[in-house]
Amino acid sequence: MNLSRLMVLGLLDSQGALHGHQIKLIARDTEVAQWGGIGIGALYRELRVLGDEGLVRAVAVEQVGRRPVRTVYEITDAGRRELRGLRERAICELRFGPDPLAVALLFGRVGDPAELAGYLARRREVLAATIADLDAERGEHLAQGRIGALDSALFLRQVRLLEAEMRWLDEFGPILTSKEDLDPHLEGGPDPHLEGGAAG
Repeated sequence: MNLSRLMVLGLLDSQGALHGHQIKLIARDTEVAQWGGIGIGALYRELRVLGDEGLVRAVAVEQVGRRPVRTVYEITDAGRRELRGLRERAICELRFGPDPLAVALLFGRVGDPAELAGYLARRREVLAATIADLDAERGEHLAQGRIGALDSALFLRQVRLLEAEMRWLDEFGPILTSKEDLDPHLEGGPDPHLEGGAAG
């Protein structure tokens, strides 16, 4: 899934013609690199590729004062069809990214239960602090009228995901830090990957 492409086409569709610097500023202001994995530098390249594919077209060239010349782009009909497909896949398909916690628990096992309990407690503290930060940021944006209902719901989605992680830690932390060996496939038991168990 090319999320840079989805972002560029989505912005041109919803906001009208834009130049690359405007798209870059939106990416920076929304901090999409952190939560969406979209590299800001990739957006200029994506615009060029979209233009080569006929999904966007240049409609104007702007220069304000001594600033660099900037090309303004708009989305084409073909770009809107591409956007519909990208949106559908992004919303309807489940995608799982790298999971350092699962890798550490499954392969980088901590032999000392007390040491692992300390790590998990620190993770829980980070989760709680992040939730508090997100709630505070959402409240500040709402109070200043910078975000609407959709943006607020997206903040809350992230909060709920982190809260689910905290509940998981509370429920399974005691099991994870018990002295019992929980790796049946190292003892000749079923492979957890084949049984649908391990990775998360």
